[in-house]
Parts: sequence; C-alpha cells; structure tokens
Amino acid sequence: MSAKTDTEVIIGGKVLTVSGNESAEYLQKVASYINNKVNEYAKLDSFKRQSADKQNMLIQLNIADDFFKAKKQIELLEQDLKAKENELYDLKHELIATQIKLDNTSKSLKEANETLNENAKQIVRLETELKEYQKNEQGG
Repeated sequence: MSAKTDTEVIIGGKVLTVSGNESAEYLQKVASYINNKVNEYAKLDSFKRQSADKQNMLIQLNIADDFFKAKKQIELLEQDLKAKENELYDLKHELIATQIKLDNTSKSLKEANETLNENAKQIVRLETELKEYQKNEQGG
C-alpha cells in the first residue's frame, strides 16, 4: 500500500487539504473535476437560487450520473472487447483450419503432378513400343 499523501487543492474557491493513498497529481485531478462541476453549476441562475444543501445535492447527483455513465461505457467497451476477442479466437481457428486444408491440397496437388508425370512417361514408353511394334510388323 502506498504512503498517505496530503495535498492542497482548490474547490469552489476554497483551499482545502486532502489526504489519500493516491499521488498528489491524482488528488489534484479529482479536485479539479469537482471544482469544474461546482463552477459549471455556479454559472446557472436557477442553481444559484437553491439553498447550499440543495446545491451540494445537485452537484453530487451530477457527479454520480457521470460515474454511472462512465461505468456503463466501460461495460459496453468490455463487452465489445470480449466480442472482438471471441472473433479473433474464431478467426485464428479458421486460419489454422484453412492452412491445414491448403497443406493437404498442396500435398494432393503434388501427388497428382507426380502421377501425371508418371502417366506421361508411361504414354511416351507405350507410344515408343507401339512405333517399334508397327515398325517390326511392317518390316517383318
């Protein structure tokens, strides 16, 4: 566990000291986010007319809304990642199966070419024998 960090931040124009197990930079980033929310709402006349308790509640609700939207986005991205991982897995298996088929087809093609060459040699031998035979028949 990391050491506790104390850092001064500004939220709503007030300097506060916050403590946490995170880095000072992280605590500043969190405080900046909250400060931006406070400033965003402070610009609205309808917000200014609310009591301090209601203002705080509205800001908290807005931050919770941001949190749940971000959480939902993470879930969607994780689902998308899972689907892409499954697709990649399927594609890898399809690639392997296709490679095996290609290897088998190449082997069959090589065997067929060897058979074709043997048959071509056989044809040449038989034609030669036929010519010899015909020559002997005519001359004999």
